[in-house]
Amino acid sequence: MRKVFFWLAVVLVISAAGVAWSAESLRIANEGAYPPFNSITAGGELVGFDVDIAKALCEKMGVAPEFVVQDWNGIITGLLAKKYECIISSMSITDERKKKVAFTDPYYQVPARFITLKGSGLETTREGLKGKRVGVQRATTYANYLEGEYKGVIDIIYYDTIDDHNMDLANGRLDAVLGQAYLMGKWMEKPEAKDFVIVGDPVNDVKYIGYGAGIAVRLEDEELRNRLDQALDEIIADGTHKRIAAKYFDFDLLDYGK
Repeated sequence: MRKVFFWLAVVLVISAAGVAWSAESLRIANEGAYPPFNSITAGGELVGFDVDIAKALCEKMGVAPEFVVQDWNGIITGLLAKKYECIISSMSITDERKKKVAFTDPYYQVPARFITLKGSGLETTREGLKGKRVGVQRATTYANYLEGEYKGVIDIIYYDTIDDHNMDLANGRLDAVLGQAYLMGKWMEKPEAKDFVIVGDPVNDVKYIGYGAGIAVRLEDEELRNRLDQALDEIIADGTHKRIAAKYFDFDLLDYGK
């Protein structure tokens, strides 16, 4: 009887460990609202750099990707609730997030930049931003930076997407925004952004911005994290990562933020 209970306990432990993901598929959360890293086409297809990287990793691991579109504000909550097994959606690796989830090695790094109206004279010091309305996407490392460095000095305005805060900046409802350097640079190529300029130094403070974008898994899913890291090493070594990045960018994403 003791042997029966022992083996029953072993089966339960193995089952509990195996519910995180199967050998056939991997459920992957993605925001679908952060082009060109991830977005949804008019036909409903999830596309972008993150998506292609996820597919390449799954191919190396021998599993089928199953994408779950999830709003950014609840993306970690969904992971912890086991709606999916990992997040591949340009999530920055930060010490604060590592208290809740485990990360792979980074698969790219990009700093943040401030954008403001040309000729505004705005400086990114505490004194220079005092009393200003600064837009930022909520629940991001950029929001953490503003809260940590400028709380009580500026009026932080939170948005669900970068498109939303860019629209308000263009319409004069904000004095500045803080966003990912590459994406803000691409926005500034558009006609509606012709009167705006990047100011200040790149924001790279790892205390807030983190150590690059990584893949998040639940803390207990060490085997999955290790397999993803191995697959990531493989796609970097064989040139797959570089080929994917070249579809979207004219620079090396692995070195951009260094």
